[in-house]
Amino acid sequence: MQITDDLLQKLEKLAMIRISDDKKEDIKQELGEIVNFVANLNRVPTQDIDVRSVLSTPLRQDIPSLDESVAQSVLKHAPKSEDCYFIVPKIIG
Repeated sequence: MQITDDLLQKLEKLAMIRISDDKKEDIKQELGEIVNFVANLNRVPTQDIDVRSVLSTPLRQDIPSLDESVAQSVLKHAPKSEDCYFIVPKIIG
């Protein structure tokens, strides 16, 4: 797909940005390459792929545990802590 001056002007307006005249040709070329890349991706045959088998995440038991060494390790890097809590500055008056 060719990015025209009119399309680039619309994109500038939508993105609320201003592209300098000396960079417009480079931007048009780069955007054209991106659009062509996406068009190539759209041609990849994916209709026979079962997404559930590809993107499955193995599950594990959600078992709570109390490991004081982890809490102490995290808190020792905090600027301020007390009684196993982070001390943060007051932000609401």
